[in-house]
Amino acid sequence: MFSGGRMYLFRIPEGEEFMSYMHEFLEKEGVETGIVNAIGTLRDPKVGYFLEGEKRYKVIELRGTYEIASLIGNISLKDGKPFLHAHVVLGDSEGRAFGGHLIEGRVLVAEVFVLELKGKRLERKMTEKGLALWP
Repeated sequence: MFSGGRMYLFRIPEGEEFMSYMHEFLEKEGVETGIVNAIGTLRDPKVGYFLEGEKRYKVIELRGTYEIASLIGNISLKDGKPFLHAHVVLGDSEGRAFGGHLIEGRVLVAEVFVLELKGKRLERKMTEKGLALWP
């Protein structure tokens, strides 16, 4: 069972790498559990698709500028530090969509909402499937 904690609404500065910035922010603020939503635009993003048989992510590198049509994620602990697990749908200038696990992306614009959750501590542990999951 969880209850709502602090809420944050902010913009990541242009040029920052989205995931690195978020991990630094979460650690600085001490947010260990929560949910994240974002909109904006990323340059040269990388998304991942998990290859179950190989127990690894295939990295899909996109070149250019892509709109964040949707970004949703959750925050838990991994190796004792706050960890953002985020999935995105990214759109190009032709309206084509690309999606997956957000690995990285340079920010042009990123407006982010974080809702901290208070309650049970969630910590990811590596499984035999090659994924770090909650118990």
